[in-house]
Amino acid sequence: MTFDGARRILDGNDTAATDYFKGKTSKKLQAAFLPNVKDVMDQVGVNRQYNELIGKYKDVPFSKNIAFDVNQYVTEKTTDGLFFVVGQEEKKIRTNPSARLRIS
Repeated sequence: MTFDGARRILDGNDTAATDYFKGKTSKKLQAAFLPNVKDVMDQVGVNRQYNELIGKYKDVPFSKNIAFDVNQYVTEKTTDGLFFVVGQEEKKIRTNPSARLRIS
C-alpha cells in the first residue's frame, strides 16, 4: 500500500478501508472458500438437486445453454456478505468513537 492509498482510506468514505481490502483480496478469498462451499453444497444435496434441475431443463426442446456455476455464485455471495459485515463495523468505528474501544 502506498502512502497516497493510506491517505485515501483515512480521508475516504465510511467503508474506504473495507472497499480497498475487498478489491485486493476478494479473488484470493473466493479461491480459498470455494472448496469448502462445494463440499457443504454437496453434503446438503444442493449440487445434486441443481444438476437434476438443469438436466431436466436441457431436455426441453430449444432451451438455451446455461453456463452457471452455483458453487462459484454462493462463494461470491459469501465474500460479498463478509465484506458487507466488515463495512458495517468500519462505519461504526468511523462514526462512533466508543466503537473503537472493545473490551472483552
